[in-house]
Amino acid sequence: MANKVKYNLKSTHYAVQTTGEDGAITYATPVAIPGSVSISLDAQGDISKFHADGITYYQAAANNGYEGDLEVALLPESFRTDVLGEELDAKKVLIENADAKQVKFALLFEFDGDEKSIRHVLYNCTATRPSVESQTKEESIEPVTETLTISATPLADGRIKAKTGDTTDEEIYKKWYQTVYETPAVAPGA
Repeated sequence: MANKVKYNLKSTHYAVQTTGEDGAITYATPVAIPGSVSISLDAQGDISKFHADGITYYQAAANNGYEGDLEVALLPESFRTDVLGEELDAKKVLIENADAKQVKFALLFEFDGDEKSIRHVLYNCTATRPSVESQTKEESIEPVTETLTISATPLADGRIKAKTGDTTDEEIYKKWYQTVYETPAVAPGA
């Protein structure tokens, strides 16, 4: 059956990307980012028009990926060290350095649907550091979240994203589960 609605962001993971000497891209075992609150990604790209004979003779839409925000309860230390390049010193204090090299990663997440989950993977992501914010406690405790700006651009072969749909084979759902939760493997669809 086809989903009529989607809701509830969950099962957010990242998988560090590695490029081999031959240019082949592989991914490390996905690592959970617990506490997913929201994701909002805008499609990037422009429509180019060519005019001739007094009309729009040709037009094309460029697909430059996605950019937007991932909001989580608290960004795990592993993401800060694995992706953002922060380092733990000898006393296990997390140090952010202006010269830190960030690492590309795949972002995996899913939404519940009324019939089945909708699973996504963005293959070639970079992220900004989250802002630092909080406020004093008043009558009630309001948790403060952390937000990353994510940019997902095309791989060299053009792939940007994979997503399960209404007709996706059940084997893909099993492979996704094994990739995210059980074995080190390339992100689904890769």
